[in-house]
Amino acid sequence: MHEMSITQSVVDAVCERAAGRRVRRVTIEVGTLCAVVPDSMQFCFELATEGTVMEGASLEIDQPPGRAHCRGCGADFELTDLVVLCRCGSVDVEILSGRELRIMSMEVG
Repeated sequence: MHEMSITQSVVDAVCERAAGRRVRRVTIEVGTLCAVVPDSMQFCFELATEGTVMEGASLEIDQPPGRAHCRGCGADFELTDLVVLCRCGSVDVEILSGRELRIMSMEVG
């Protein structure tokens, strides 16, 4: 389960940035194409935060869809899964977004 290592990295980064202050909420963006299961990440978050300044914090996960550009027909389109195929049938597609995984905000106090 790679979600645990990803979640642990998020927790480590937030704890470092919090500098001992209590963290109440963390919002992250996980693109649809990251192959990260949000429910698994929520479960891992509770485990990874035990005994830290983040214990009891809530995790909000925004999961925007991917975006792609077809080099064949020039269309821009949305990707909701890892099947990268344009409506025109072309696989000559450039992924523009959807692979992001970033910490967007944290609430301390």
